[in-house]
Amino acid sequence: MQNKVRKAVFPVGGLGTRFLPATKAMPKEMLPVVDKPLIQYAVDEAREAGIEEFIFVTGRGKVLIEDHFDRSYELEQVLIERGKDAVLEKLTESLPSTGAVAYTRQREPLGLGHAVWCAKRFVGDEPFAVILADDLILSDTPALKQMIDARDNLGGGNILAAMEVPKEQTSRYGILSPGYDDGKTVEITNLVEKPDPSVAPSNLAVIGRYILEPTVFDLLENQARGAGNEIQLTDALSKLLENRPFYGLRFDGTRFDCGDKIGFLHANLAFALARDDIGADFKEIVKQVSETL
Repeated sequence: MQNKVRKAVFPVGGLGTRFLPATKAMPKEMLPVVDKPLIQYAVDEAREAGIEEFIFVTGRGKVLIEDHFDRSYELEQVLIERGKDAVLEKLTESLPSTGAVAYTRQREPLGLGHAVWCAKRFVGDEPFAVILADDLILSDTPALKQMIDARDNLGGGNILAAMEVPKEQTSRYGILSPGYDDGKTVEITNLVEKPDPSVAPSNLAVIGRYILEPTVFDLLENQARGAGNEIQLTDALSKLLENRPFYGLRFDGTRFDCGDKIGFLHANLAFALARDDIGADFKEIVKQVSETL
């Protein structure tokens, strides 16, 4: 029987230069989509998928993330005094359990593979998830929950979130070579990091959700540099293909690239329209703005 996926790693050490000056003093993961920061969406998705321990790989200037997932006694007291019970309940429910959160520093920005490797001591010898907060997914069933369910049905192994992208955009993603494909789950026979469209093995791209076996740490240990002179997670995963089951899952939902300004604005629009409390009013506002352009 395969081990349960209990832990999730959140690489949050990036500088967010594409959002300057907004991210000069605020981590990009704290940028809000409607009224909730990106990192909160990622943690909520993990909790709804059954994750019990949350490991943040941070960097300089990321203390606001730690504060966000801590209690604010002064704020709580003000909310109590003002009778804001619903708001207080919402805040406290968003916090992981005491002792379920760990933070470790990525001292140098050496790539996603290096960030994942930094979490090795906290993960230990068990399968784990990796969630990139920049990739925000709007879905009825959380994307990570879909992946865990698929992994259970497959009997374990490594599984990545995947989606088709335009052929001309393959140089932006890790691209997989498909084997057996039932239209939902696809066997991965090879992985290539950011290939030129002329040599890309497919247009099926890896999106920022991973469930990995701990053997990946052995391959990340050598700190080998890949594309962009960084330690690429995709390079280590491609080596795992030699002797471990490996799958991609076409998840149900819409993915927004919130590391990009247009993708971030698109996410705000989509998530606001999907809200029961503000969706109808916001739809009218969008209509009015569209008519004036």
